[in-house]
Amino acid sequence: MAETKLTAEKRTSFGKGAARAVRRADKIPAVVYGHGEAPLHVTLLGHETLLALRASNALLDITVDGQSHLTIPKDVQRDPIKGFIEHVDLLVVRRGEKVVVDVPVHVEGEAGPETVVQQELTTLSLEAEATHIPALVTVSVEGLEAGSHVAASEVQLPSGVALAGDAEQLVVVVSAAATAAQAEAELEAAEAEAGIVREESEDEAAAPAESDES
Repeated sequence: MAETKLTAEKRTSFGKGAARAVRRADKIPAVVYGHGEAPLHVTLLGHETLLALRASNALLDITVDGQSHLTIPKDVQRDPIKGFIEHVDLLVVRRGEKVVVDVPVHVEGEAGPETVVQQELTTLSLEAEATHIPALVTVSVEGLEAGSHVAASEVQLPSGVALAGDAEQLVVVVSAAATAAQAEAELEAAEAEAGIVREESEDEAAAPAESDES
């Protein structure tokens, strides 16, 4: 993974008011920590940081007062409504060091006819060398029939990358698509549970009632 170089300034004011002032200046409060070093509180340029963090597990070379810190983002806090970045935790890493990170899962291919593909996991916990973290891992469902599944242990990983989470976790499940009758029955059951009463259509209202007489 290519490194992105960012310049940061030391931050000496703390608290919600100070953080809001930083963000008003189009900057992002952050903390750099790890390897037994004292946490380093900094501010990052907002636009540059936003672009850098578009990539999952971005490798960031942070320069503070002329000193370089190789880091990866461990926590990116965003405003739940507007989506802007509120704060970033950056973990210091070293070249050759292995780290455990969550890597996005991308599902590709077309499963067999009349099937539904359910992605159970959107990320996998992997152990990788800090400067060679994969951007994503791919799972193919090409031609898989109903009843098939792909477990975490079956996902093809790049060389030098190992699974760090539960090997038996299901990543993808392929099921038979519901028939029209099954879909209608499920809808009626859900409506009944919610207390929804359907109004009769004109055709249903006009249909004669069945007689018990022969």
